[in-house]
Amino acid sequence: MPQLTLCAVSSVNVAATIRALKASLAQIDFGACKLFTDSPIHPDHPDINVIPIPPVTSAKAYSDILLSQIGEHVDTSHCLIIQWDGHVVDASRWRPDFLDYDYIGASWPQFADGHDVGNGGFSLRSRRLMDACRDPDFRVHHPEDVAIGRINRTWLEDKGMRFAPQALANQFSAERAGDVSNSFGYHGAWLMPRVIGVEAFWNLYRDLDDRGTIRHDFEAILKEIWQGQGGWKRALRLILDQNFHRGGR
Repeated sequence: MPQLTLCAVSSVNVAATIRALKASLAQIDFGACKLFTDSPIHPDHPDINVIPIPPVTSAKAYSDILLSQIGEHVDTSHCLIIQWDGHVVDASRWRPDFLDYDYIGASWPQFADGHDVGNGGFSLRSRRLMDACRDPDFRVHHPEDVAIGRINRTWLEDKGMRFAPQALANQFSAERAGDVSNSFGYHGAWLMPRVIGVEAFWNLYRDLDDRGTIRHDFEAILKEIWQGQGGWKRALRLILDQNFHRGGR
């Protein structure tokens, strides 16, 4: 897919982010792959190009980078954004008509007003959309996917941008909605035990720089990792970890 650049931005859980990039690269020959990070790393995959950035110190800073900087480094028609907790699941589920749209992300089931596409953690964006996000009239907001998919959606559509319909968005990616067994990719740590297996997820989780990143989906992950031999030990470790982070390390 020479028309796609694979991108990720990370200052924490960088090793897990590289694993997600490599999982996607294993299935697709992208036009380019770029990891934006302040970490002094040298990935062992030859296709991962590191772009140095200042430390990403907050979720808001992450949003600002996605909205204002990524587009400067994308030379292809579209960019696939991923995070450490999501990647391509099955390249055979790619649809050429995904590229007919300027923005696709898993749909948001909490919205019923038609502006429900969607999640930015695994999302396809056109270069012209990324350029539009740097327009002075674009209303910058955190999180950046809400800024694109809701706050500025009508403005973007008035400029000719096309958002995928909900059904197609859920074929592209699963998150709070959709079925990961039928989607091209996914986003969400709670889906990882099903996608990569409980043991592989547990090994990845134990190596995270910031295990507190899963706190919002703690219960769902706890239910998944309880399965199999030694599940109770994993569950206990998870509970202790999350209590530690809630205590304000």
